[in-house]
Amino acid sequence: MTNDKIRNVAIIAHVDHGKTSLVNEMLKQGNVFRDNQVVEDRVMDSNALEKERGITILAKNTSCVYNGTKINIIDTPGHADFGGEVERVLKMVDGVLLLVDAFEGPMPQTRFVLQKALDLDLKVVVVINKIDKPDARVKEVIDEVLELFLELDASEEQLNSPFVFCSAKKGTSTTDMNVVGENLNPLFETILKAIPAPQGDENQPLQLLISSAEHNDYVGRLAVGKVTRGKIKEGQNIVVCNFFDENKKQKAKIVSLMAFEGLKRAPIKEATVGEIVCVAGLEEVTIGDTICGEEKIEPIEFVKIAEPSIEMTFMVNNSPFAGTEGKFVTSRHLKERLHKEAVKDLSLKVSDGASADSFIVRGRGEMHLSILIENMRRDGYEFQVSMPKVLYKEIDGKKCEPIDRLFLDVPEDCVGTVMSKMGLRKGELVIMNPQNGRMKMEFLIPSRGLFGFKSELLTDTKGECVINSVFDSYQPYKGEITRREYGSLIAHEAGEAIVYGLFNAQDRGDLFIGPGTKVYAGMVVGQNPKGGDIVVNVCKKKHLSNMRASGSDEALRLVPPKILSLEESIEFLADDEYLEVTPKNIRIRKIILDHTMRLREKGKALRGEI
Repeated sequence: MTNDKIRNVAIIAHVDHGKTSLVNEMLKQGNVFRDNQVVEDRVMDSNALEKERGITILAKNTSCVYNGTKINIIDTPGHADFGGEVERVLKMVDGVLLLVDAFEGPMPQTRFVLQKALDLDLKVVVVINKIDKPDARVKEVIDEVLELFLELDASEEQLNSPFVFCSAKKGTSTTDMNVVGENLNPLFETILKAIPAPQGDENQPLQLLISSAEHNDYVGRLAVGKVTRGKIKEGQNIVVCNFFDENKKQKAKIVSLMAFEGLKRAPIKEATVGEIVCVAGLEEVTIGDTICGEEKIEPIEFVKIAEPSIEMTFMVNNSPFAGTEGKFVTSRHLKERLHKEAVKDLSLKVSDGASADSFIVRGRGEMHLSILIENMRRDGYEFQVSMPKVLYKEIDGKKCEPIDRLFLDVPEDCVGTVMSKMGLRKGELVIMNPQNGRMKMEFLIPSRGLFGFKSELLTDTKGECVINSVFDSYQPYKGEITRREYGSLIAHEAGEAIVYGLFNAQDRGDLFIGPGTKVYAGMVVGQNPKGGDIVVNVCKKKHLSNMRASGSDEALRLVPPKILSLEESIEFLADDEYLEVTPKNIRIRKIILDHTMRLREKGKALRGEI
């Protein structure tokens, strides 16, 4: 049976190619909003971090109606670190809109998401977006997209995928690039023609694969999935099973059922084949589980999510300021939150650390873990994290490490600097193409070589470098890489930073703090560009004397401090440092706070006693 009144489609693309903006316009023209309703830009980017950063972090469901057909739309992230979000939702759809920027063309993440769609044999509609840009090169981008299809071994049917030309910002589309579009109707029509309607037998017992799960404080676990067979009804008795776990067969009952209507979840009594629904009340259900009718238990195989490539240790804060700024500070709080995150994010793996109050968290990249850290601190959690480390594998008896494919677009006069920096980080040049006074370069570089590299490269190219990277493969270990050429300025004693102390310390390097900041011994207060750690006394006061000469006490001028963001702080960390994260502050500290003890441990390490 075919449910012609429904189309399920995911929008996939590289970061900043306009996915969320296009969904915005599709909802507006799909009559989701009232005519006089004020609609903000990128309405699908609903949480605070997404709004601040202008990126999509979580895949989200919505829907609109065109000519009596309901189009279920899934807006997905474009950043490589959140690729797991794309992988898990593709099982819910029958086709994808592949968005490509009319100037940039196919980018690293475009290749990744298209490969996943082709592997699942999904129908593809190629949408060339931003055709109204003055530097758009539509014909060349069409050729580049077709080349990408060929490289990924697309079938003849996939090679004949339809092209639509869009301006998501203006809300226009056309199937002929020489004709100016007026609205998104050509795009809607192409979706209805090219994306197949969902198929399945509604008279058979229920079968529903869970592709998304989250926790709600009022109704408990919420699970989202597509009905692939039969019907699902409110109050129905079901069995939760899993393709990879034969022993999992838990009986449960559907407490409530909802469907996506625009931006809302609307309560419904039942849903049939092809509908994407949200089920409440199943506490033990996780992503990848199948909900079946009691009469026929038949789990569906779930996609294999790519493995994490880096890890960080999360631990209870034990600094001198511990427990003064956070609401949730114990190991129990930390463990509960991390395991809750791992349930809804399959790319995240959490395991117990070396001690009872530490946990090892594995993720897809620095941004993936930094978003988790930022969300936790905003929710009142206080904890410490270690420096990120890559995950090594042993393949054929050899130690192998993750290698990233790095894409750089830099001004031509900066090529020499970039090449020397890449050489130090074991980067191998693959492709180099000059283009309009700029150089497009492609490197294969160890993932650990990228730690702290992006901010450094932006400084070297005066902010003109465009950087993109995506995981490529595991290759034999490339040897030692000097992670950072600078050292830390470390506070000598606890107290409050004083202008006089800061003035004397700023000659040693760049300070991270200003006057009035509370510090403790062992806290990192700045960066020493010459390398090596230096202990400075930022709490030092000027000793007063009873003799004064006019003009001898001139005002002390301080250089404005360099305030590090969360990502910059993580990039800064060395092996012997932790990042202390609280709702109010981010502090870098030495693991061993006492200066004498640090020197003693360093001496032991040099003598090989550790």
